[in-house]
Amino acid sequence: MNKKTHKLLSWIIVILWLLIIFSLSSQPAKDSNRLSESVTKQVVKATQKVSIPNIQIEPRRNALKKLNDVIRKYAHVAVYLVLGILVINAFVISGIKGCKAFFFSLMFCFLYAATDEIHQVFVPGRGAKATDVLIDGIGAFTGIIIYELIFKICQKTKTESSSKRL
Repeated sequence: MNKKTHKLLSWIIVILWLLIIFSLSSQPAKDSNRLSESVTKQVVKATQKVSIPNIQIEPRRNALKKLNDVIRKYAHVAVYLVLGILVINAFVISGIKGCKAFFFSLMFCFLYAATDEIHQVFVPGRGAKATDVLIDGIGAFTGIIIYELIFKICQKTKTESSSKRL
C-alpha cells in the first residue's frame, strides 16, 4: 500500500469512528440509558458482585443506578481512548510527529468532545456537560499516551534489531 493510500485510509477510519460517536450521541436519553442499562445488567450477571440477596429492592436499584452511571462514564473514556489512538495515528501517518502530533491529536479530540456535547443539547432528554468533555479528554489523552508508548517501544526494537545486523 502506498503512503497516500495509507494516509487516506487512516483518516477514513477516524471519520468512521467520529460517526459512531455521533450516532451514539444522537440516541434520545431513554434509548441511550436503555443501552447502558443492558450493559450494566450483563456486567452484574457476569460478576455477580452487585447481587446482594438479603437487601430490600430500593437499595438494590440505587446500587444498579450508581453502577450504570459508572459504566456510562467508562464508556466515554473507552470511546475517546480509541479516538485518541486513531487520531494520533492519522497525524503520524500524515507526517506530523512528536509534540505537534500529540498536541494536535489532543486538541482534535477535545474539540470533537465539546462539539459532541453541544450536539446533545438538540437530542431529546440529553444535554451538554462540561464534565463529559473532561472525561472524554482523559480517555483521548490516555489513548494518545498508549500510542506514544507503543510507538517508542516499536522504534527502540527496530533500532536495536538493525544495529545487531551491522
